[in-house]
Amino acid sequence: MPRVEVNDVGLFYEVGGDGDPLVLVHGSWADHNHWAPVLHPLALRFRVLVYDRRGHSQSERPPQQGSRFEDEEDLAALMETMGFAPAYVAGNSFGASAALGLAARRPELFRGVIAHEPPLMGIAADDPQLRLLMAATGEKIGSVLAHLRDGETLAGTRQFVEEVALGPGAWDQLPDEVRETFLTNAPTFLDEQADPQWASLDVERLSGYTGPALLTKGTESPPWFESIVSRLSEALPESKVHTFEGAGHIPHVTHPTAYADRVVAFADETRKSS
Repeated sequence: MPRVEVNDVGLFYEVGGDGDPLVLVHGSWADHNHWAPVLHPLALRFRVLVYDRRGHSQSERPPQQGSRFEDEEDLAALMETMGFAPAYVAGNSFGASAALGLAARRPELFRGVIAHEPPLMGIAADDPQLRLLMAATGEKIGSVLAHLRDGETLAGTRQFVEEVALGPGAWDQLPDEVRETFLTNAPTFLDEQADPQWASLDVERLSGYTGPALLTKGTESPPWFESIVSRLSEALPESKVHTFEGAGHIPHVTHPTAYADRVVAFADETRKSS
């Protein structure tokens, strides 16, 4: 099992393909396998690095509470240790938040950043049209956390999948191995939500990132992601926005061809303009 030690934590990783370096950063509850549907087409264009974030699946799980800053530092150390700096970095959900947070602090590590629906609700909290919706979602997340704290892992995980992330009936439609991954990584969600900075980002500092950025969203996702992506687009001087028609929060899983094609096109466009 390939592992690399960064910041005193062992991280599982896999590398494949050939071309420009690309690092894929998974979201909450997931692991590197979440990227499986897009690995082959991306490996035809990139040298791809996937890994399990600290606490997830085959990576080491430290006993103390974690933070998104630690995920950002892990990503930086992993890229430098594995010879993937600078690289294109694509993140989904919480992984997108980590990628953007690192880009704001360490822009030299990036050839470009691709972020799909980072849950940075703090930067859109002043939107009056979304306030009630986000409050309702906050209550659901609170219920998920209560289940997890009480040891009711299945109930909390199912509620998150069906009421927060993917929609009613989604749990039963997930493959067995995906459900098992969600259950295994449920404790990491407690860590993420306990971090007071999990939903915020220094947008002013992010505006100092002048490299290429692709911000994506899905037409079937909750409406606050539209506002979050809009705020990020305003902050990032070289950003482009793409909407995946018919997709939601995990287009690399539900619409892998469209997702891979867009990432490849983005890299090709940035190479021509550089």
